[in-house]
Amino acid sequence: MSRRRKAEPLATIARKPFAARLWPRSLAFRVIAFSTLWAILTLVVIFTLITTLYRQASERGFDSLLSAHLFNLIGSVGISDNGALTGAPDLGDLRFSEPNSGWYWSVEPASEGVHGEIHSSSMTTSVLSPSVAEVPFNANFQRSYSAEGIKGEELEVFESEFVLDAKNRAARFRVMGNQTELEQEIATFQRRLLTYLSLFGVGMIAINAIAILIGLQPLRRVRNALAMVREGTAQRLDGRFPAEIEPLANETNALIENNKRIVERSRTQVGNLAHSLKTPLAVLLNEGRALGGAKGQLISEQAASMQKQVDHYLQRARVAAQRDSVVYRTPVMPLVQRMVRVLQKLKPEIKLTLSLPAAEIIFGGEREDLEELLGNLLDNALKWAKGAVAVAVAAVPGVSLFEISIEDDGPGIPEDKAREALKRGRRLDETKPGTGLGLAIVADLVNEYGGVLALERSAMGGLKAVVRLRSLQ
Repeated sequence: MSRRRKAEPLATIARKPFAARLWPRSLAFRVIAFSTLWAILTLVVIFTLITTLYRQASERGFDSLLSAHLFNLIGSVGISDNGALTGAPDLGDLRFSEPNSGWYWSVEPASEGVHGEIHSSSMTTSVLSPSVAEVPFNANFQRSYSAEGIKGEELEVFESEFVLDAKNRAARFRVMGNQTELEQEIATFQRRLLTYLSLFGVGMIAINAIAILIGLQPLRRVRNALAMVREGTAQRLDGRFPAEIEPLANETNALIENNKRIVERSRTQVGNLAHSLKTPLAVLLNEGRALGGAKGQLISEQAASMQKQVDHYLQRARVAAQRDSVVYRTPVMPLVQRMVRVLQKLKPEIKLTLSLPAAEIIFGGEREDLEELLGNLLDNALKWAKGAVAVAVAAVPGVSLFEISIEDDGPGIPEDKAREALKRGRRLDETKPGTGLGLAIVADLVNEYGGVLALERSAMGGLKAVVRLRSLQ
């Protein structure tokens, strides 16, 4: 059988940041975060691709429109015998008749023998054009360039020189389109596209998160089933699970069954050992009493000590077997109240005060172990108290721990003697009755359950024993 991973100490768990203990280890958080990042990246790529394609298509359409208007203009203008430019071009676009609209056309002389100039009604003043040296004509005597419009808008200009008659008299034709207007249309399209993609992205992320959470529901069912096993309300993981989860459930059920067999085998062995030692120890005790004298007393004392040691180590074996099995549930406050009432009757001269929290606290262990732990601490406090003992139970905030503190107004234990007091059979004061096993038994029980035991100076003047153990939610 594989060895179990050693549990983390309670102090280490308490020191971990809250965020480091919870959300970074969440499978749902990781999957949703990854899918969200991927969706955002995908939408950004789609937005960039669509806007780029739209801009390219818009610019090609814009250039094609200007080119068509240019050829239409060339076909609508002629020259008279005296060299005057003639014609009334109608390019079919009302923007060429709206003053300062950013859409203009003009025809100017480009050779000798040609005079006059005609232009669109939208063109209230001339638009400067670069020299041929700056922007030369291509092989078809055409060129295009950007220029500043009448109102400061950016213009895209298509220009061509064309021979009008057999005398090689030529004119320069220009068609100008509002490039700023095109950029505004592209920007409007980008804003709308961004809005639609954002709404789509939010919806997609929400649906994806819901789908992931629904898909992880079987894991929550497994967790709830394990909690029921831990609480003792179920013996195994029951129910139908998806094919991906079913092997985990089957292995968990097998582990639960194996732990039960371990516990039963350990308890059987403990019982057999106790039974096998009971008779020899009883014989030794009887023989010691019958022998009498110093030797008989020595035999009886040693046999009684052996009996206590055997009981103690059998107890530790039982707790260790239980710790590796399914966890038990023990309500803490009813048990503490009952023990305080019993001890108050036994020691009426000692004033016992009890402080309990409002919410119930559940100890993850057997009732007998908690009784033995409390019994030894209370017995030690009552033995040394002058007149008062205080018992307090409280939950530790932020972690699954609870704390039991028992303090008295007795002489207390010096700090340098506290560690020695926890050693087996060590008694710091021989004037008081006892075996010196009480605090050692408590320390062993607390250690077996992975808890912490601290001996401190009480505000009442005596000893304050503080025990921290795991609690179940």
